[in-house]
Amino acid sequence: MPGSEERTLRKRKKSVQSTKKMTRAMELIAATRVGKAQQRAMDARPYSEQITAVIQHLSQAGAGQDHPLLREAESIDKVALVVITSDRGLAGPYNTAVIRAAERELMAAQSEGADYSLVLVGKKAAAYFGFRNYRIDASFSGMSDKPTYEDARQVAGVVTDAFVDGDVDQVRLVYTRFLSLASQRVVVRRFMPLQAVPAEGGDDALTAAYEYEPAPGAIFDRLLPRYAEARMYAAMLDAAASEHASRQRAMKAATDNAEELTVKLDRQMNRARQDSVTTEISEIVGGAEAMS
Repeated sequence: MPGSEERTLRKRKKSVQSTKKMTRAMELIAATRVGKAQQRAMDARPYSEQITAVIQHLSQAGAGQDHPLLREAESIDKVALVVITSDRGLAGPYNTAVIRAAERELMAAQSEGADYSLVLVGKKAAAYFGFRNYRIDASFSGMSDKPTYEDARQVAGVVTDAFVDGDVDQVRLVYTRFLSLASQRVVVRRFMPLQAVPAEGGDDALTAAYEYEPAPGAIFDRLLPRYAEARMYAAMLDAAASEHASRQRAMKAATDNAEELTVKLDRQMNRARQDSVTTEISEIVGGAEAMS
């Protein structure tokens, strides 16, 4: 039927334009959120740097030599993986890249004869590992978009307790590190046992500027768990910024593709309209010749 193809293409164009409006809106929302996530990460940095500096000074003072969070196991029999993904999709390869890296770590641990423990942040990780019948020891959701320090404390508390109790010998973080709006990288970091690195230069004179009350060991025991929480918080903030940046790029790509598809559909509609007009003219000419 003349014009039927044109009507079909017109409906498809309308659908593409509707999708384009949604992806454009999501791109703008993600752009706003990534800026806020960057700012939150920057705001949290002074606290992390200061607590790291204090830990360094306490280490120089000889504190924490036998602290449980610094315990190095003689053999790695069980590895805990903290996998940080998002609760929502439409973020390009963001979740897939993290999950694949975590699964590689898990399989590598198993190949070396070690058991595993999964602590998952984000619904995407829980859905993936749950569907494949992996053993999940803890799962958190509702905190990937805008993580708080209390969220980080909950996650860090689970793995800290497991490590201190000797249930796991090592804890590794798998998350996406935010480098810039255009660049994010999946990283695997050792989280526990913690490493209290001495200050650069090893200058013992630095400790003379501090008078400890109570003793350095008591302060160290109270600060080291906070140090673990700060590191977890920094990783979650990095992951949140990376998620929004990845979603912004994915939605921009989808919007650009919709624009290209609209142009192609316009061309197809023009050809269909021309074919329809040509067909109608041919029918009219043929009818006139038959009547003459």
